[in-house]
Amino acid sequence: MTVTGPQGFRAAGIAAGIKASGALDLTLVVNDGPLDVAAGVFTRNVIKAAPVLWSQEVLKQQRLKAVVLNSGGANAATGPGGFQDTHATAEKVAEVLQAGAIEVAVCSTGLIGERLPMDAVLSGVDLAFKALDASAEASLNAAKGVMTTDTKPKQAFAKHDSGWSVGGFAKGAGMLAPNLATMLSVLTTDAVVDKETLDRALHAATYVTFDRLDVDGGTSTNDTVLVLASGASGVEPSEAELTELLTKVGLDLVLQLRADSEGATKDVNITVQGAESEADAIAVARTIAEDNLVKTALFGSDPNWGRIAMALGRVPARIDPETVSIAINGVTLFAQGMPAADRSAADLTARDIEIVVDLGVGGEAATIYTTDLSHGYVEENSAYSS
Repeated sequence: MTVTGPQGFRAAGIAAGIKASGALDLTLVVNDGPLDVAAGVFTRNVIKAAPVLWSQEVLKQQRLKAVVLNSGGANAATGPGGFQDTHATAEKVAEVLQAGAIEVAVCSTGLIGERLPMDAVLSGVDLAFKALDASAEASLNAAKGVMTTDTKPKQAFAKHDSGWSVGGFAKGAGMLAPNLATMLSVLTTDAVVDKETLDRALHAATYVTFDRLDVDGGTSTNDTVLVLASGASGVEPSEAELTELLTKVGLDLVLQLRADSEGATKDVNITVQGAESEADAIAVARTIAEDNLVKTALFGSDPNWGRIAMALGRVPARIDPETVSIAINGVTLFAQGMPAADRSAADLTARDIEIVVDLGVGGEAATIYTTDLSHGYVEENSAYSS
C-alpha cells in the first residue's frame, strides 16, 4: 500500500470514460482524519490550468478532505468555462463526501486546450466514491488513474521507526521541468502535524527532489504536489523527521518518473560542485541537463565533454575556465582549461550516467536528475495530440 499506506486514507481509481481507450482515468483520495491538514506546491508557469488555480485557492486554508484527479484532459487554457468545470467537480466530490467544496483539491492532466467531458467526470466521481478502499489494490488503481503517456504507475512508501509513515503516487513522462513542483503527485502521512510545519516540510522536500527533475525543460501548466496529513498514527514527529521522510518518498518517485520518462534510454545525474552559490550550482546543472547537444551525445553513449563545457560556459554564474573540471562516470576528462584524459576512457554504454562538474570557486553543490534525448522521445511527442 502506498497512498493508503498511512492510516486514515482511502483511495480509488476508476474508468470514468474520459479516455476513449477505456483505461482508468479518474482518481479519488480521501482523508478520513482525525486531522485534515494539507499543503501544496504548484507550477510557476504563467499559463496555469483551471485545477491549479482552484487548488491554490482552497489550499490557502491548508485543509483538505479529498483530492480528485483526472487524466485524459488537462483543462488548461480553457477560459472561465474550464474553471467552472473544476468548481463543479469539487462540488460533486463535496456532495458525495458530505463536505465543503473548499475542502476538495482538483488536479487534471492530458492535452492542453480542450474542455473535459463533464458528464463522464461527474458520474465518475460517484463510481470512485463507491470504490473507495484502503487496500493495496486501491492504491495501485489510484496511481494508474492519473497516467497519461506513463507506461507504469509510480508509487512509494516509507515508515518511520516510531510508527508514522508517508506514502504517495506520482505521474509524468514528458513536459518534465519543475518550478516549485512537477507533474502530479499526491502524498499522504498519518503524522500529527500543524499546518505551518507541514508546509515548510513539503517545500523543503520538493526543493531537493521534484524540483531537481528536468527531463526536457518543459514546465507543465498543471504541475501540482499535494500532501495530506490525517494524524491517525497519533505520533508527532519533529519537522526534521517529517522533512526527511517526505524527501525520501519524493526522491523515490522522482527516480521512477525519470526511468519511465518518454523515450529515455539513459538515467543521468548531473552534479555541480565547487560553486559560489547553490543557485549557481542549480543553474549550471539544469543548463547542462536541458542542452540538446549534450542529451543527444548521451543517447549515443558519446562522452563528448566539449558539449558539456559549452553548455556550462553560457550560464550567468561565476565560472573560471582554469578551475573547472568535468568527470563522466568517474573519469576526469577536462581540467585546468584542457583535456585531462582520452574521452574513450569514459564508458557510457550502461543506462546509468554520472556527470560531475567542479567549478572550483566555492563550496556549494546541487544535483539535477535528467535523461538523454532519443528517437523515441521525438516520435512520441510529435504524435502526442493525434
